[in-house]
Amino acid sequence: MTRSEEGGMQGGDEWQSQEPARRQKPVTREWLFRAATYYLERYASSSDNLRRVLRRKIDKRLATHEELPDEDARAAHAAMLEETMARLAELKLLDDRAFAEARLRSLRRGGASARQAAAKLNQKGVDRETIAAVLDEDEASDRAAAHRYAERRRLGPHRLREREERRDRDIAAMLRAGYSLGDAKAAIDGEPDET
Repeated sequence: MTRSEEGGMQGGDEWQSQEPARRQKPVTREWLFRAATYYLERYASSSDNLRRVLRRKIDKRLATHEELPDEDARAAHAAMLEETMARLAELKLLDDRAFAEARLRSLRRGGASARQAAAKLNQKGVDRETIAAVLDEDEASDRAAAHRYAERRRLGPHRLREREERRDRDIAAMLRAGYSLGDAKAAIDGEPDET
């Protein structure tokens, strides 16, 4: 039975999709600024992280072109990227210090140690001086964060069973998360309601 009259499949060849030729979209200052502001509307970001995101967007857009851009074009795109970053900083849409403070508060509320929070901020592209300054101003203690971490991971006093048998493993997990031995022991050996 053929279904060619109904627009169905006759030999299977009609359903094979033919990829339309991709339109070569240019990389412009306006497009780059719109892409950056759209990203910043959705996500908080450090300037270094945003720079990496925009580089990937430029590379993805250039991948639609039939020929690779030459060195002059790459230099022009890099200049456009830096102009966009400067414009965003001028408009106060990018502030590494504010990003680091907000991200640190969030991480510490979730039970991250100071070491773990510093590593995550560094991963997001925040420079070491800003990380050190923000950590110096941090009012959260590692001991309180260790208790929150133990509660979230159900370690130590938050474990429903086998608390004593798992004590050493729980302390090891706390040490791997960046807590000191004293903070790890206090969180694991403490009572569930201690914070």
